[in-house]
Amino acid sequence: MTFLHSDSENIISRENIPVSIFSGAKEASALIAKEIATLIKKKKKSNDFCVLGLPTGSTPVEVYDELVKMHKEDGLSFENVVTFNLDEYYPIEPHKLQSYVRFMREHLLDQVDLKPENVHFPDGTIPVEEIPEFCRKYEEKVKSYGGIDLQLLGIGRTGHIGFNEPGSGKKSPTRLISLDHITIADSASDFFGEENVPKRAITMGIENILESKKIILMAWGEGKSKIISNAVEGPVTSNIPATFLQDHPDAHIVLDEAATGELTRFKTPWLVGTCLWDDKLIRKGVIWLCQKVNKPILKLTNRDYNDNGMGNLVATKGSAYNINIRVFNQIQHTITGWPGGKPNADDSDRPERSTPFPKRVIIFSPHPDDDVISMGGTFIRLVDQGHDVHVGYQTSGNIAVFDEEVIRFSDFMREFEDNFFSDRSASEELYKELVEFLGKKRPGQVDAADVQNIKTLIRKAEAKSACRYIGIPEDHMHFLEMPFYQTGTVKKKPLSDEDVKIIVDMMRKYEPHQIFAAGDLSDPHGTHRVCLEAILKALEEVKHDKWIKECYVWLYRGAWQEWDISEVDMSVPLSPDELMKKRRAVFKHQSQKDRALFPGTDEREFWQRAEDRNRETAQLFDRLGMAEYEAIEAFVRYIP
Repeated sequence: MTFLHSDSENIISRENIPVSIFSGAKEASALIAKEIATLIKKKKKSNDFCVLGLPTGSTPVEVYDELVKMHKEDGLSFENVVTFNLDEYYPIEPHKLQSYVRFMREHLLDQVDLKPENVHFPDGTIPVEEIPEFCRKYEEKVKSYGGIDLQLLGIGRTGHIGFNEPGSGKKSPTRLISLDHITIADSASDFFGEENVPKRAITMGIENILESKKIILMAWGEGKSKIISNAVEGPVTSNIPATFLQDHPDAHIVLDEAATGELTRFKTPWLVGTCLWDDKLIRKGVIWLCQKVNKPILKLTNRDYNDNGMGNLVATKGSAYNINIRVFNQIQHTITGWPGGKPNADDSDRPERSTPFPKRVIIFSPHPDDDVISMGGTFIRLVDQGHDVHVGYQTSGNIAVFDEEVIRFSDFMREFEDNFFSDRSASEELYKELVEFLGKKRPGQVDAADVQNIKTLIRKAEAKSACRYIGIPEDHMHFLEMPFYQTGTVKKKPLSDEDVKIIVDMMRKYEPHQIFAAGDLSDPHGTHRVCLEAILKALEEVKHDKWIKECYVWLYRGAWQEWDISEVDMSVPLSPDELMKKRRAVFKHQSQKDRALFPGTDEREFWQRAEDRNRETAQLFDRLGMAEYEAIEAFVRYIP
């Protein structure tokens, strides 16, 4: 979308704090790290300490990676740096997997030349009655260094900064605080279940944060877009503590493109300035208008456009009638019952080509159930319509299996061997070891290798069962075991060349005409994002291959969110019977049924989320004036 320069001030008129937007988190993180490095060097020249306030979580990781890189490759010294961490769970031991002390040591402190005496953390081990005095001294220590020069922040879905939950006042000090239920749910994956998350934390207060000389708040991904909109454009309120940054003289919000989706200048830019209406923006605006006035596309009038801030569109593109017909046809042409293309048909108005037929198809699935959860109906259609479909399961998904499933399957094997074999001594010994290990296992403890392997086998068997139900042979099921995932913990290794090579090798082996990949970037523990990054890097590597010129890449969503209807390039309608068959395919993943280990904040089971989203998409199509369907799976075409 393009804005006229004369309206640039109007475009950001609703934003109450400066916002910088980058194409991705990596680019933004590199520039933030560069700013920190410049500040460190400047302070060193004047023989001063550089005092940094540091957060934890996935948001600042790439900033820390860049700082470590600068230290190792460019000689950036941290000898004059003093750090104060924002917060820590309470109670928690510093060596625990989820401790923020451990996080900081792994990601930054142990990899640079920071002096131990210059590193400060809230203490998650002290007796509760000593916390008020500890907090008072923590604040005094900050002041003894002249205050924080640069405070980095992330933002929680409640709008918390640090652990200052909704209700925290502008004058709130460093203190012990009870965590909001949403924060606990968001932390559940790190602790392997909500029941294991500490219910309290020690945090620097809003007052302490606002005393920093400069503040940078970072947010990445679509999951943060709503709270960012509230924090940037909404009124200052203790219900959203991040809004207090609007009162700071040198606070700045840094976003990737995905986190901007709810800002007015991106969601409804016609309301804040004159914009240049390209096809994509016209479609977005018309769909928004239909929802606002509760009319289908073909019933919109000139007055509807004029009364709702879109008169400029009618003035520049002609009457409402012409605009309506144009957008109606665009959306209607995304709908197809032939996701692989319909043979011997005119495909000029279809999202997929009729030839070649049948097509070779690769469905990449981050976990062993994302294929059927997110595009199970389309998967079934592709197979039933005769295409050569392969599935590449990028990771084992083994950390999402409950411990009791290991015992259940191991118990089955004991009984199986007892009934069919004369000697079960080896399995009996393994069974005893498993029961003993899991009986003593602490929350968050890394599984023993045998336990990880059994959990992997459980998820493989479930994926195979689902694929057999849909109708593809076992040699079309590929378990890729990408190395980045194989840590046994929620925290994964960085994406490597080896990970990308696995994807490249599969692409080159089958030379597909279609690739389906997960574009579901709201996955709370980030595996989907890493898996997509691997696919995009692989596509870059094969871009000169002859076959890639004939390959369409389609991105699906489903478990965590759905595409905005204005973005959709292919819509595959499902009948009630097809939706039920999709559900049964999802049910083959029994270890994820009833209760998932990492459900996120949505209490519905994954099959329920997917069905509800598919139905909601179909209902929206219906309200726009399209044909009425039971459900629709939506896809966006990725063009490198």
